[in-house]
Amino acid sequence: MLQVRQLVKHFGGIHAVDGVSFEVAAGECVALIGPNGAGKSTCFACIAGQYPLTGGHILWNGQALEKLAPAERLRHGVARTFQVAQVFEALTVLQNVQLAMQAGIAQKAISAFKRLDGQSREAAEALLEETGLRALAHDDALSLPYGAKKRLELAMALAARPRLLLLDEPAAGLAEAERASLMKRVKQLAGQGMAVLYTEHNMDAVAGVADRVLVLIEGRLAAEGSFEEISRDAEVRRLYLGESLDPGGEHA
Repeated sequence: MLQVRQLVKHFGGIHAVDGVSFEVAAGECVALIGPNGAGKSTCFACIAGQYPLTGGHILWNGQALEKLAPAERLRHGVARTFQVAQVFEALTVLQNVQLAMQAGIAQKAISAFKRLDGQSREAAEALLEETGLRALAHDDALSLPYGAKKRLELAMALAARPRLLLLDEPAAGLAEAERASLMKRVKQLAGQGMAVLYTEHNMDAVAGVADRVLVLIEGRLAAEGSFEEISRDAEVRRLYLGESLDPGGEHA
């Protein structure tokens, strides 16, 4: 279980995150949402290890994470993706996943790419199959359309066999069909016992996907519950979702 306890992050006099607490259990898919400037990206970066905390604690299965670098968190089963997909564009799709697998196994990247082709090939191909990239295995990552790059980044995160998956706006920049396909896979990962926490702006990537939704507003947790519950919260509707949102209908 991920436990975030009284998380605080200040940038000088700016209180970006101000005492946020929540939990994410194994097998649970939780969305972290909020308006621009609400603190969700900062909160996410603190959990992933990009920012040191001003205060509070982050625990994963009882292990304190706040003093661990991102690479050390990966060794504890915590993997992440980024809002803008980050892949190795000089490598093929298959090599990207093979490299991620070797980094996870050896805790360091392969120094010579010429050694990469024979490493963990079957396991890497299986991950490409899972993420819909098998037909693109030998294409250069540079040539991929953006939706495929997002799927490749997910495959690379999964290569480390994480138990906690942190996804920073996984649907950002994707067309509606691509969003639906990717979020279906995310939902399946939680169904297989993984703990998933993701930030998101697209409400159609939240409704029907997240088991629970956390709403950050001005650095504080303003609401928590199912998408339908937070959609009916008057303060959340006023400050973020808008009065016209229909919790039982379509979500733009």
